[in-house]
Amino acid sequence: MSSIDLDPWVRSVLRCPVTGTELVDGVGPGGEPELHNTDTERPLAYPVRDGIPVLLESDARER
Repeated sequence: MSSIDLDPWVRSVLRCPVTGTELVDGVGPGGEPELHNTDTERPLAYPVRDGIPVLLESDARER
């Protein structure tokens, strides 16, 4: 899995807008980069489009 290229300060402040948990690098079903929250009760994945995380609840998918 390749990491998503974000400045360290950006990565340190990014949080899941739904659960408030930390976001970590992930890979979607088709191999596309995603950010995954670390919530075990409501695991969500957010797409990364053109290198930009899309942190909208409407674009999140359950994983």
